[in-house]
Amino acid sequence: MILKFLILAAILAYAAAGLSHSSSSLGGGGGHGHQIIELYTKPHYEYKYAVHDSKHHDIHEHKEERYGDKVKGEYSLHEPDGTIRIVKYEADHKNGFNAHVERKGHAEHPHIEHHVHYHDDN
Repeated sequence: MILKFLILAAILAYAAAGLSHSSSSLGGGGGHGHQIIELYTKPHYEYKYAVHDSKHHDIHEHKEERYGDKVKGEYSLHEPDGTIRIVKYEADHKNGFNAHVERKGHAEHPHIEHHVHYHDDN
């Protein structure tokens, strides 16, 4: 049993020595025999979409872009009162999420007449 353990330990030591030797031959790291390869890439995307459904009065759009830890975007939508809400936002790890909301247009609410009928039980 001890012989098997010694053989396994020798194989692992040989493999470890071979790995450190081969990584140092790749030009890595300050004479220590290690090379650090960074496999992380910064996230990056852009997207944009819009909906214009006049039948159901659904009109909105959104665009956003991200590079690394910074996200920047804007969306707008037509409110039922006739105004347009525009939201511009930015987010990053240092400042958190920040949004600026703007409203364009004048709110118009439909006038609804209410008729009240009273019953006289006499």
